[in-house]
Amino acid sequence: MTRFLLHRTLASLVTIWAVFTLSFLVIRSAPGGPFDAERDPPAAVKAAIEARYQLNQPLWQQYLDQGWSWITLDPGPSLRQPDHDVATILSAGIPASFLLGTLALLLGVLMGMGLGIIAAWQQGRWPDRLVTIFASMGISLPLYVIAGLAILLFAFHLPIFPPAGWTDPIAVVLPVLCLALAPAAQVARLLRSGLIEAGQEDFARTARSKGRGQVGTLIFHCLRPASIPVASTLGPTAAAMLTGSLVIEQIFAIPGIGMHFIQGAMNRDYPLVLGAVLLYTILLQVLTLLGDLLMGWLDPRAGVNR
Repeated sequence: MTRFLLHRTLASLVTIWAVFTLSFLVIRSAPGGPFDAERDPPAAVKAAIEARYQLNQPLWQQYLDQGWSWITLDPGPSLRQPDHDVATILSAGIPASFLLGTLALLLGVLMGMGLGIIAAWQQGRWPDRLVTIFASMGISLPLYVIAGLAILLFAFHLPIFPPAGWTDPIAVVLPVLCLALAPAAQVARLLRSGLIEAGQEDFARTARSKGRGQVGTLIFHCLRPASIPVASTLGPTAAAMLTGSLVIEQIFAIPGIGMHFIQGAMNRDYPLVLGAVLLYTILLQVLTLLGDLLMGWLDPRAGVNR
């Protein structure tokens, strides 16, 4: 276990460094600058602004300064919001993004597991076909289409939920549900296949021969081995949800990290965009590690505990 954690920590640090380098180069190579939207200032004023934010330094020097500022956890001020530093802006958006992502992931996994069990139990019957159709639609439909249809149906035709906002607890339901549909479809599809395969093994036949019902066999004997493929996809699923949260936060006007990231990209706010990318990368690495540990608990042969 110690060797595995050390290896994954080193790999995560290399990944974070690579993402930082690529993001820095991509951001700086994009056309336009953070102050291009302002009125053309005098040369002395423009030089003073660039000197204040060290934009007059060579690119390699800015790269080293940005890297050191993040190592010391002092990313500095935002270029477009000089009264607030990047850490304060991102920390203000963490609660909304964390609540949105956590609820959506839990709802998606629970809903997907329930649908997967029902589909495996009713294999070849109409509930199985409905779950298969749901899984296909949930995986193939773009998130903005799902969110648009949900707003059109549940906010305008059936005014149950507000179309946007994050102030009322009922406003949380619609964005969480939209973000949870894709992982629920993925989990349902994988768990159905895993349960059907595990139900044909000798231990499942033995359980049924001892009087255990089909549902009990699926839940108490087949669920753990069938959950291994689900656990192995938690990392990519979390990545997809982090990407999807950018869209959801923008559509539903949720003041999370995704909204700050999009606003920072539109304003060419280099430190803010870089901070959001690094924060998403760190979260993805942590979630991937948790998924690998869960897979090691479900299947000791995975080598995680060595």
